[in-house]
Order: sequence, then structure tokens, then C-alpha cells
Amino acid sequence: MKTVLFICSQNRLRSATAEHVFASYPGLEVSSAGTNHDAENPLTAELVSWADIIVVMEKQHRTKLQRRFRSALRGQRVICLDIPDDYAFMDPDLVELLKIRMGRHLPPV
Repeated sequence: MKTVLFICSQNRLRSATAEHVFASYPGLEVSSAGTNHDAENPLTAELVSWADIIVVMEKQHRTKLQRRFRSALRGQRVICLDIPDDYAFMDPDLVELLKIRMGRHLPPV
């Protein structure tokens, strides 16, 4: 079982959607968090350590992750999907974009 952590700024739209979309994906255990202190589920060192794969929505999230949690990162893959903050929670276009961009990073179904 691979553990995947999805990260955006507030954990209200993009990463929360990704967690919902991939929650039932076979062989994955997923969670999500936000880099901002007022995020729905703020990013913690424990979450970073828990994840096998960390997926950020934008390069700025990777920068914040590496700056604030360098000691918790232990060689995990950090994937940047380059998805801007232009979507609502569970927006069909966002769901499709997440599936396309995550496709090559996930084990075959």
C-alpha cells in the first residue's frame, strides 16, 4: 500500500478534491493538507513523514514544503502537477485534470 499526500494552499479545493478522487484507488492510502497555517488540515511533519509520495499542486507548494519540512522529508518523491488555483471543489475539469496528470505516477489498476 502506497501512501500519497496531496498538498495545496488551503486544503479546501484542489488537494481536498484529489484526496476524494483517489480515496478509493486500489493500493493507495491518501490524505491531503494545506501549506497555509489557516488551512482546513494544516501540513505537519507527521503527515510529511507518513507519505511515500507527496503531490503538490504548484511549485510554490514544493518550495514551502522543502523549506519548512526538510528534516521530515526522507527521500520521498515530490510531484508537482502544475494545477493553478482556478477550480472549485470537485469541479469536473479539475477531476479530469487530476486523473490525467496523476495517471503516470500511479500503479496500474
